[in-house]
Amino acid sequence: MMHSAQMEYDHSAFLSAVAPMLSEADMSIAGAEFTLAGPPYTGYPAFSAPDSYLESIMAAGIDVLMTANNHVLDKGSKGLRRTLGRYDVFTGSGLDKEQFARNNPLILNVKGIRIALVNFTYGTNVGPDSEYPKVNRMNKETISAQMARARAFADFVIVLPHWGDEYSLRHNRSQEEWAVSLVEMGADAIVGAHPHVVQDTTHINGVPVVYSIGNAVSNMSAPNTRLELAVKLTLVNAPLTGERKLLDPELVFLWCNLPGTRTDNYTTIVVDEWIGKRDEWKNPSDYDNMIRTLERVKKTTGIE
Repeated sequence: MMHSAQMEYDHSAFLSAVAPMLSEADMSIAGAEFTLAGPPYTGYPAFSAPDSYLESIMAAGIDVLMTANNHVLDKGSKGLRRTLGRYDVFTGSGLDKEQFARNNPLILNVKGIRIALVNFTYGTNVGPDSEYPKVNRMNKETISAQMARARAFADFVIVLPHWGDEYSLRHNRSQEEWAVSLVEMGADAIVGAHPHVVQDTTHINGVPVVYSIGNAVSNMSAPNTRLELAVKLTLVNAPLTGERKLLDPELVFLWCNLPGTRTDNYTTIVVDEWIGKRDEWKNPSDYDNMIRTLERVKKTTGIE
């Protein structure tokens, strides 16, 4: 995310500490919960970030952007049109009928493995004022058709929903019902977002479900909103033997430092890499906050 306060800082440093992890992956995916609608630049409640923020995100190692979220139409269809015109590889929306069909599902060939990405949102804060550009929405008929295409043309189908109750560490009934349906439709993994916090995880008929990964970087400071997850998926496809499987996801806890806590900037870090380094915080009490938040979230979600 890009709140107003973040615009006062060097955003090239926001993801620098996790850039090695992002870059070493064969494909890294992130949710872009803002628009690039041009000046004047604004934060909450109607986001419009500078184009240079996109450059920083991609330089950190992100390959694919998810655009189906509740803030993507904050500046109307005109703002979304400008935003998508600056993205290279994205899913969750489309400028016109042809691009929407091509990007939903988005099927990519990564080292000989065909991966389909299905990204959709429960809704948008601002409604569309034209048919296109179009945002992929949480509609059973639409998503079922996209899942069928994904299953027909890809080796693995990864579903990336924008859903759930904000600030809740546990998933709701709608998320669970949708997760069951998505597994029945052929999902190999489900990784969700939107609640701004980490939520619990589960397996449905062997399919891993991560209900919410939280915010990678933002200016939020409400309880639990500075802790998030990176989800590492390892896909195995051996055509000669017919072996095709997805290994159990590796969940990596991240923490978003706010200015004046560990450094003078926003920096997202891998929690495990900083355990025991309290003396390296500008404000050591914030290290304690990170540890307390980690313990609280683990206890409530059951994530180890």
